[in-house]
Amino acid sequence: MEIIKNTVVSLNYEMFDVSGELLDQTPQDAPMVYLHGGYDGIFPTVEEALHGKKVGDKIDVTMEPDDAFGEYDASLVRIEPLDAFPEEVEVGMMFEADDPETGEYMLFTVTQIADGKAEIDGNHPLAGKTVRFVATVADVRKASDEELAHGHAHGPDGHHHH
Repeated sequence: MEIIKNTVVSLNYEMFDVSGELLDQTPQDAPMVYLHGGYDGIFPTVEEALHGKKVGDKIDVTMEPDDAFGEYDASLVRIEPLDAFPEEVEVGMMFEADDPETGEYMLFTVTQIADGKAEIDGNHPLAGKTVRFVATVADVRKASDEELAHGHAHGPDGHHHH
């Protein structure tokens, strides 16, 4: 079956930085599953490259920051007093906090601790980076009516809790 709008696609992928260092990959027995056709389940550039492909086909897409994890935004870096955190803080820990401009919750990573304060960064760890996405199509199937209504894949390989 060909990847077209409203199909559920299973992918095995590897993602690299510009120097060829492996940044992320799917476990061998757990491919990434998404609903194809503009449902925001995968990078649009990758979805475009996958359109029309079949099981076993491969893609190799290099994405600039705007097409991947976004540009680095220095305004998303904050300094907070350590007593503002609910537990002992260490570099690398992640916390949800509200964005003062939008009021939406964001994920922040602790990047530095000094003088009773923590620097937290709301940028995705790969923001500002060009990435290479290499994938092999593992499976393609027609989406169910329920998956289409919900806008994402369900079932043993996909999202199934609400």
